[in-house]
Amino acid sequence: MSSSGEKTYDVVVLGAGSTGENVADVVVRGGLSAALVEEHLVGGECSYYACMPSKALIRGTEAIEEARAVKGAAAAVTGEQDVAATLERRDSFTHDWDDASQVEWVEGAGIDLLRGTARLDGERVVVVTGPDGGTTRLTARHAVAVCTGSAAAVPPVEGLPDVQPWTPREATSAKEAPRRLLVVGGGYVGCEMSFAWNALGSQVTLLQRGPRLLPGAEPQAGEAVLASLRDRGVDVRLGADVRAARREDDEVVLVTAEGELRGDEVLVAVGRQARTTGIGVDTVGLEPGRYLDVDDTLQVRGLPWLYGVGDVNGRRQLTHMGKYQARQAGAAIVARARGEQVAVEDWSPYTATADRAATPSVVFTDPQVASVGLTSAQARESGRPHRVVEYPIGSVAGAALFADDYEGTAIAVVDPEREVLLGVTFVGPAVAELLQAATVAVVGEVPIARLWHAVPAYPTVSEVWLRLLETWRG
Repeated sequence: MSSSGEKTYDVVVLGAGSTGENVADVVVRGGLSAALVEEHLVGGECSYYACMPSKALIRGTEAIEEARAVKGAAAAVTGEQDVAATLERRDSFTHDWDDASQVEWVEGAGIDLLRGTARLDGERVVVVTGPDGGTTRLTARHAVAVCTGSAAAVPPVEGLPDVQPWTPREATSAKEAPRRLLVVGGGYVGCEMSFAWNALGSQVTLLQRGPRLLPGAEPQAGEAVLASLRDRGVDVRLGADVRAARREDDEVVLVTAEGELRGDEVLVAVGRQARTTGIGVDTVGLEPGRYLDVDDTLQVRGLPWLYGVGDVNGRRQLTHMGKYQARQAGAAIVARARGEQVAVEDWSPYTATADRAATPSVVFTDPQVASVGLTSAQARESGRPHRVVEYPIGSVAGAALFADDYEGTAIAVVDPEREVLLGVTFVGPAVAELLQAATVAVVGEVPIARLWHAVPAYPTVSEVWLRLLETWRG
């Protein structure tokens, strides 16, 4: 192994996914120099294995079903989805897993990109081993930002690692639909991929260990998605405990308390684990394999020069939240480098307060589940005073125009003492586009008395906002 020298930057960023890209971009825009280190694809999980390819797999099904839900338009849908064309369109969004365009963006932004594996080697030092085995020692004047993300967790089930299960990476990049797909886990990924591959021709069996799907969402969301998946022919089994796995020829066999299940592939979607093993966190007193413990400015506690941003801190493992954290952390790094005071109170320019109070998310099934802020259960567990208000979205004129027999539910969690929204959930077709208004209301703590004057245009689905407020007023 040869050494290729030493370099010094203001900031060194480990991981060039969307989070790392944004940290580097913010600090460079703030006048600092930055090095970005990546061993795989620049752009990371979202661009190649998560958000973009998964939604591309789903979008064709959504478009067809939206047309079929409107009398007159339904008559024009005379064929089935072209699976090959859908997969080809998916591939176009990943650029066939080529990151040349992302590399061009990084270079154009004035960020130095180093290909290779990065490892901390004490305070503010990162050693990069390149593809040729050569090493470069990087020293950071101000900060090192760890943006290495997370990896799919495989539960300790006998034989499961040996059957080479799909993780979300394989599920979103598969070149054809498996004839029989077993899905372990009924969270966001399990539900979305069950929906996607069922529509693309797979016979899907979804196994959820708990009593309901989407356990972190409002109960109505899990119930609606469960009913929809079953209506589509997905075999959903709740309370399913997978005890062992094995391969027999080309089949995967899962052993449960109720017997054996056979498929051609098995997708494991039961959660994530931090990518902090093998990156040298032990050289600065941290434990490999654990999430980085950070404050609201994303600074690792006890190490003022080290930041853990995105999935690697375990706070909110969503692409848009990783990028949000990156903007906050980047601003804090720049301010501290200038010797400026960094305000750490909620909603400051440097704190990731939305991680705790206003995280938006969408489950892209049909129905969609769009939510922000606290659920009723979270409000109850936190001891917050709250009242829950519900309204059927299908009862507003805009929803009736959008789709015949529209079914959906809007749920608002209200603080009755301050009369502000703590959280909002929408369940129904195409509700994702309602979410930003809810996010603004929750983040801004807009008083309901003022929301009353936010008149929704008629006839739109957004009229559900008026109906929620009328229900609140009684």
